[in-house]
Amino acid sequence: MPTDTQELKEHLLKTDAEFRELATLHRQLDDRLHELASKHYLTDAEQIEEVTIKKRKLQLKDRMEDILRRHRMAQAAQG
Repeated sequence: MPTDTQELKEHLLKTDAEFRELATLHRQLDDRLHELASKHYLTDAEQIEEVTIKKRKLQLKDRMEDILRRHRMAQAAQG
């Protein structure tokens, strides 16, 4: 089993479909945020989208951290 956080993330990306899906969506939202950030002016709708994306990214990150925590606890219980 992986021992550090980065190794565990890489392991989960390969073996855990939910984690992989969350990471993919998080990356897509991050790309969209970069697109919005590159604009000189955001419309009202884009400003709302930006706030919504940031909140969604935090939710995804929290869920990914829950999965990481669960796997760390399972590792600790095993030995």
